[in-house]
Order: sequence, then structure tokens, then C-alpha cells
Amino acid sequence: MAFLLKGAHVVDPQVGLDGVCDVLIEGKKIAQVAPSIEAGDAQVVDGAGKYLVPGLFDMHVHFRDPGYEYKETIYTGARSATKGGFSDVATMPNTNPVTDSGTGVRYQIDRARHANLVYVHPIGALTKGEKGEELAEIGDMLVEGACAFSDDGHGVQSAGMMRTCMEYVSQFDRAVLAHCEVESLTTHGVVNEGRASTRLGMFGWPALGEELEIVRDIELARLTGCQFHVCHISTARGLDIIRRAKAEGLPVTCEVTPHHLFLTEENITESYNTNLKMNPPLRTAADAAALREGICDGSIDCVVTDHAPHAAHEKECEFEIAAFGTIGLETSLPLMLTNLVNKGKMSWDTLVRTMAINPRHILHLDPVKVEAGSSANLTLIDPNRKIKVTPDFIESKSKNSAFMGMTLTGCATDVFVEGKHTLVDGVVA
Repeated sequence: MAFLLKGAHVVDPQVGLDGVCDVLIEGKKIAQVAPSIEAGDAQVVDGAGKYLVPGLFDMHVHFRDPGYEYKETIYTGARSATKGGFSDVATMPNTNPVTDSGTGVRYQIDRARHANLVYVHPIGALTKGEKGEELAEIGDMLVEGACAFSDDGHGVQSAGMMRTCMEYVSQFDRAVLAHCEVESLTTHGVVNEGRASTRLGMFGWPALGEELEIVRDIELARLTGCQFHVCHISTARGLDIIRRAKAEGLPVTCEVTPHHLFLTEENITESYNTNLKMNPPLRTAADAAALREGICDGSIDCVVTDHAPHAAHEKECEFEIAAFGTIGLETSLPLMLTNLVNKGKMSWDTLVRTMAINPRHILHLDPVKVEAGSSANLTLIDPNRKIKVTPDFIESKSKNSAFMGMTLTGCATDVFVEGKHTLVDGVVA
């Protein structure tokens, strides 16, 4: 089927586009991009007042499938991603069993094809069972379609083991993605160590527990030449360390979540809202301000959600024993628009780089461009449409959103994945 996206403001810095034009989709490809195109037999999608960008990509999500389908499945996760405006996601391997073999990678890809909504790019585990003791089947997973490797949810505690992982992965020209946490420093921690832990009377999770492993793994990247990506950075000092590594020319990148950009430890009150419990924890206002500066100036490469679904019984309990994590796919783009783009603090160009272009580059995937011949993976965004974050708005199987109840301005209205209209005026197809 052919679609004509008419009169949208197209932004794609890869091809120098930043202006109003028409885009014609025929089959799975973009057929034409021009100031004006006649519709012919194509179905017209009105883009007036909206922005058209390459399909958004979240390179850090947890779809819980296999093993924890009561929290999320690949199908419900795909619906959640589509509602949020994404054409692609990369799934972390802490499933049950852990995705540490080619069979696990193939399972996720097959289930995603069956869902037929978004591309799912599995990330394979670095070590067997994510135990940090023995290399996982890296080559086998790569053959089956793994796009990168990580023990996310756990920092690899042994420096020697992490060196082995990096040396091995570097042979395949892929990235190692690290959840940076020195567990001997963070044991029992549930909130940021300092003001929050003192005020709330709970065990603290010190910033140093993250920063120390960032330093270690950057030095291992220097030693091995491996491409190294820091997951969900949360501290100003951690960002400064990464900036220095980049200035040296080391192959280091990083990502940040909306909850670490727009929430702080002060949001955790005596109501003990467990949807605000995540790992790494919400940090200080100064940390959040530094991260916002970093994402706007390009020091931070990507915005990701770390979408972490949990069932109600895992959150509706005491803060100390509640599961870590918040969902985020439906709210990521609206939060970026509301807090940064619509306020003139972030350009559309930067938004597209951090939410569409850079993730594909880091994961060594083919670029998606708004030009003739490219795959028709596109996101159409209304910067003025208001949404309220309610359980009914959320497509995820779990509803543990840190932003529940908020009214946000701006969201995706339409998504195309290889020419398939997966989100139609805000409704998942």
C-alpha cells in the first residue's frame, strides 16, 4: 500500500533536511521526498503542523519474555513501543532463561516478527547466566542476530572477567554495554546515599558505586580497544569522566533515561511511591541538571527508557522490598518534548540524533534516513497534542510509571515500519 505524508516538517540531519515537504511511501521503501507530491492512489496522511523524523529507536528496554510474561511479553512490549512512537527497540538479556545463546536471540526475533509492530534487536548476555564467571556464546548469538552484548542488571564485578569479555567482543566489532555498579558499595541500597537516604531512613546507594565502575571499564576499553557504552548514566561526575574519555578519542558512548533527566531524589516523599525506586536511583537536582546539559550539548549520545515492567504485587509493597524500575516507552518522547524541545532548550536536530540516529550507529545497524530508497521507518510527531499519563493510556502489560498522572505536551501520532502503518493517529494498529 502507498502512503503520502503531506506537509510535515521533516527533520533528518543525516540528509540535511529541516523543512516542510511531502514523503511518498511505496511498499517497504520511501519512494520520493519532494516539496510537493501528487497523491495518485496513495492514502494521504495529513502532516500539517507535525514533525516527521526517522523511526525512533530505544536501545535499552526489558520485555521480560521469556520467563516473566506476567510482567510483559514481546507482543505487549511492542505495543508499548509503538504507542511511544518507536519503530525499533533493543532488548536486554535478563530474561529467564538469560539470553546467553543463539537460541534465546532467535526466540526473541521470531516472537517480534509474529507481533509485527516494531523491530526487536536482542542484546546478548556477556556471561553465562549473567553470573560474571564464564563467557556466554558470543559468536553464536551474533550469527543469530544479537546487536550488542551486556549483563545489564548486573555490573561484571571481576575486572579480569570484564577484560576477557571486551577482548572477545572487540573481535566482532560490536559494543559492550555496561550497567556500572560496584555491588560491594551498593549492597542493600534503595535510594541515593546522602540527603535522600537520611531523610527517608533507608539504605543508601552511593554515586561512587556507579562512577568507580565507569572509570574501570573506560580503562579496560583503552586496554582492549573495545567499543564501550555506559548504560543509564545518573551522576554529574560520571558524565565528566565520560567527557574526558571522549576527548581522548576513546571508543566510549553513554545513554540517559527520562527519569534521571526530569526526576530527582526529592521526588521521593514520605508517601514512598515505589514507582520512583529504580537502579541506579534518582540522584540530586544538580546531577539531573548536569545530565540535561549533557544531552542537549551532545555529551550524552542517546535517550533510552530502561523500560522495566513489573506486576502490581511487585510494586505495591514496602519500598525496601519493591522491585527496581519504571516503565517508560509511552512517555519518553512526550517528556523530551514537554521539558526540553518545546521550551527551546533542545533542537529538533538534537532530538533526532539522540532518539533515532545515534542508537543505530552505536549498535552497528543500518541507518534509517528520510530519503528515496531508505526503509520506510518513520515517526510523525504532533508537538502540541496533550496527553495524560493514565493506566488506560499505557499499552504495557504493567503500569508502574514514575510519571503516572502527569499531563504532557507532544507525542507521536503515527509510525511506519517498513511501510506498515503501525500507529494510526495515536492508536496502535
